[in-house]
Amino acid sequence: MQASKIDLKHNIREAMAELLNARLADALDLRGQLYQAHWNVKGPHFLMLHQLFDRIGTELEADIDELAERATALGGRADGTPASVAKRSTLPKYPENATGESDHLKAILASLAAFGASTRAAIDAADEAGDKGTADLFTGISRGLDKKLWFVETHTMDLR
Repeated sequence: MQASKIDLKHNIREAMAELLNARLADALDLRGQLYQAHWNVKGPHFLMLHQLFDRIGTELEADIDELAERATALGGRADGTPASVAKRSTLPKYPENATGESDHLKAILASLAAFGASTRAAIDAADEAGDKGTADLFTGISRGLDKKLWFVETHTMDLR
């Protein structure tokens, strides 16, 4: 950990950097899954879903940057290598054979929901540690994930 004048104890900054990197791995994995869906979706709603997956992924990039920068601001390091993401991500594995609209929608929905849940848990962990700044960052990300989840859910009403 790099020294910092941020008024959080070293062990708290270290724990928060680890928590941020865990959610960074999820966010980067989700971004990759959105690319997979964007590139490979097929069906009568192709264009609408192609654009939806692209839009959600683009919006997610801002969250990715915020997570990484908060980890480094606390004196830690951002760990976003593909190997680290593969090891750390808690998201469901993306189905390699997904091609149809419902396959991609279900996979993205599951990953958005899982990332939303882990982000809400991170809010509580950061708040309990006394790091209101990190808790606030996770709160904003959580709110955005709920909206993204809603957008995808509207396309899955007949798949339930």
